[in-house]
Amino acid sequence: MNKHTTLPNLMQKIVSDEDMQTITEAVGYHDSSRKFTVRTLIDFFLLAAVHEWKSFRHGADVSTTVTVGKNRLSWAPYHGERSGIKLHVAYSPEHQSPMDAIETTGLRHDGPVGEALTHPKQILVEDRAYFKIERIDQFAENGQLFVIRMKENVEIHRRHRLQRLVSSDSNVITDFTCQLGTKQCRSKKRHRVVIFRDAHGKEIRVVTNVFDVSAEKIADMYQERWTVEVFFRWIKQYLNVPTLFGTTKNAVYNQLFAAFIAYVLLRWLYDRTEKRTQTTLTFISFVRRVLFGQLPLDWKSEMVAVLFEHAHFYGRSIPNFG
Repeated sequence: MNKHTTLPNLMQKIVSDEDMQTITEAVGYHDSSRKFTVRTLIDFFLLAAVHEWKSFRHGADVSTTVTVGKNRLSWAPYHGERSGIKLHVAYSPEHQSPMDAIETTGLRHDGPVGEALTHPKQILVEDRAYFKIERIDQFAENGQLFVIRMKENVEIHRRHRLQRLVSSDSNVITDFTCQLGTKQCRSKKRHRVVIFRDAHGKEIRVVTNVFDVSAEKIADMYQERWTVEVFFRWIKQYLNVPTLFGTTKNAVYNQLFAAFIAYVLLRWLYDRTEKRTQTTLTFISFVRRVLFGQLPLDWKSEMVAVLFEHAHFYGRSIPNFG
């Protein structure tokens, strides 16, 4: 393990054991494990990310002994003989990090859970699983801005085309206001609909109550939603449901949020260092180079400066760093 300890030690300097205790207490979690603590889980996920371990069993082989199993989760039935859990995430493309998350069993429908992830000061961007006519009417009435993909079979009523400057390189097909739905279930309010083509030429229809930006910007907003797939790829790659550390609710959800913490810590360090350097590194390249001591000189010096500024702000020291 000696050659793999650089990154966990570095992260411990960013978030101390006292910080970790404060965080777990703030979310109402009591870490009762004597050995396999939240800190241990975070260290494991940091190393898993850097080495791209294929599974938890693979991770155990190259780092330390971790007990995993393929037991089904009796409290989380899914389809047929399968069990499963879901992560519902409010993700910020601007910060490239999750802002909020809700964990549920696999059979829980996405729509109702999405209500808890809304925020009046943010534009809510969602896929068609969250589309519902009554819901977008309510959003418009409450002042919740949104950009939501429409289901393919939604009827359009009383269309009125909006004036726009057409660009030759625009991916927007049309931009108009209308009511949505059939006579039996039709929106009470008029909403803006933007239809555009994605990078693969597929037609995408989104409904929104944002009127003060161009149709191209609305299309960009929705396409930014796809950046959450990068985050989910991280989670799916290093959090394979059939290979869990434990099978109880507490164990499974503890594992989920430990993965979240590992991701956020890595992203925090990368973002603050990247802004101060001239050399371009991707996020994954940065993490690998940190682990193996191969960072470019400008990245290394700026990362040290970031950590010392962080420690100074919170009145702490960073001994034996370098």
